[in-house]
Amino acid sequence: MISFVTEAFFFMAAICSKVIRSFAETIFPPPRKNISGEIVFLTGAGSGLGRLMALKFAKLGATIACVDINQSANEGVVREIKSLGFNAHGFKCDCSSRQEIYRVAELVKKQVGDVTMLINNAGIVSGKKFLETEDWMIQKTMEVNTMAHFWTTKAFLPSMMVKNYGHVVTIASSAGFFGVPGLCDYCASKFGAAGFDESLNMELGALKKDGINTTVVCPYFMNTGMFEGVKTRIIKLHGQL
Repeated sequence: MISFVTEAFFFMAAICSKVIRSFAETIFPPPRKNISGEIVFLTGAGSGLGRLMALKFAKLGATIACVDINQSANEGVVREIKSLGFNAHGFKCDCSSRQEIYRVAELVKKQVGDVTMLINNAGIVSGKKFLETEDWMIQKTMEVNTMAHFWTTKAFLPSMMVKNYGHVVTIASSAGFFGVPGLCDYCASKFGAAGFDESLNMELGALKKDGINTTVVCPYFMNTGMFEGVKTRIIKLHGQL
């Protein structure tokens, strides 16, 4: 009984500490991370949010390993970055395939170097009601939006662990917190991605790997090809990524 009370006390204390810290960082945000010199492995770099992140991080001094299944679009982003005088490399990869991810990861290690920042951004959406969504599409959604995060992290986390230095970024979605009609497979996959980030963060903390950070990003609908034609009642979509 005493053990249970003690554990409950420390559990509540940990929660309160997290809440207070989050509140304090909202008022006094920590300084932005300097990513100059980082080697960034970015999936879904060929378009939309991935393209914007590739350009932004390259301008901040990082070397970008642009990864996308659309080779021509991906190479276009690489050329765009290089034309601005920054560093980028392109790799075609089907992120629904564990073997493909591991193969490309080895190429990046050999040709670019040890990845210090992993950004799992690649994603797909069917946009169909549950019973109208084909079995293969449900499986593909889970493979790209959730399972790929496991394989990329397994590929690059070991070197981060050795150095106790690195960053794993999960691009999830606001749909990873609540269900949306017509997005059963997508929401489930993003719930999984958000849960993966939270569990990984706690595991790294338990292992005392305080030099490895994790970040989960949960955007609302964005005006990309994935959500073309989406209309919302509360927040309007502007522009095209």
